[in-house]
Amino acid sequence: MVSVVSPRVGDMATSVAVQSPAVQAQGLVKRYGDVTAVAGVDLVVPEGTVLALLGPNGAGKTTTVRMLTTLLVPDEGTATVAGVDVVKDPQEVRRRIGLSGQYAAVDENLTGFENLDMVGRLYHLGRRRSRERANELLEQFRLTDAANRVAKTYSGGMRRRLDLAGALVANPPVLFLDEPTTGLDPRSRNDMWELLTTMVAAGTTLLLTTQYLEEAERLADDIVVIDHGRVIARGTADELKTQVGGQRVELVVAVDPEIATVVEALEPLAVGEVQVDRRARRVTVPVSGGTPTLVDALRRLESVGVVPLDAGLRRPTMDDVFLTLTGKPAEELAQEEQNA
Repeated sequence: MVSVVSPRVGDMATSVAVQSPAVQAQGLVKRYGDVTAVAGVDLVVPEGTVLALLGPNGAGKTTTVRMLTTLLVPDEGTATVAGVDVVKDPQEVRRRIGLSGQYAAVDENLTGFENLDMVGRLYHLGRRRSRERANELLEQFRLTDAANRVAKTYSGGMRRRLDLAGALVANPPVLFLDEPTTGLDPRSRNDMWELLTTMVAAGTTLLLTTQYLEEAERLADDIVVIDHGRVIARGTADELKTQVGGQRVELVVAVDPEIATVVEALEPLAVGEVQVDRRARRVTVPVSGGTPTLVDALRRLESVGVVPLDAGLRRPTMDDVFLTLTGKPAEELAQEEQNA
């Protein structure tokens, strides 16, 4: 829920004003023996914005967050959060941040209310303010009806919301979320996205790590792609798609045998590797030339007797970005992580 607590914390409403940028890092490096987990990461997160660190498991996302939240000391580089140096004054950094890790850290034997009240006491908010804040957050996160139930009876989505509520007890101006929707079903994930969007609209600065392309595209003002401990791309979702460039002719066929026929017929039009999703019977061909190329593709398919169930011309997706930058589609990377 909240991984760092300072004994000097008071209600963040009385804290010093946050300077811009809210988060800044230069040349962050972290090594574990001969392994370099983070190899010179630079980040800038302006106040009131969302930065998504996107990348596969083991890319260095979590290690970066742990350095920024004072849980790890960087071997090289500098970083400030809310205008405070993370190495020189870690206690003051902890006063100004909220942190929620990959797994909901709630006490399963306490009720939802008791969990949040306990966090308030740890932050020295006092008995009255701790109870008030707990009730405020239970209402904000739609947990009021379950306030007096022990957390072990909560669903995964409810535990995640309770965990996030705990990270907000002290009204931190900067919030770090490490894969906040991992393990949630689609409905719970959408609920979490709505909550995060509301918080940012109210002025919270958010840095989140994620493996979900849709999450990064929906929530983030800027996206930084990390792989093997290095930043390999950065920009808005649209800017990253522009970097990938080109357009895609995408077709869905009726039966599996038609896939090979389509690939053979359309390869002369491709300006990159043709992608095949056999489960969806989808063929994606990177092209240039726009609509005339789509017309040409359909004529070629007609000449070989293939009538696609669906056909269209589209811009690159974030999955195309991921494929181009990492050499593998996000779905394949996710599957590798599950099997690791």
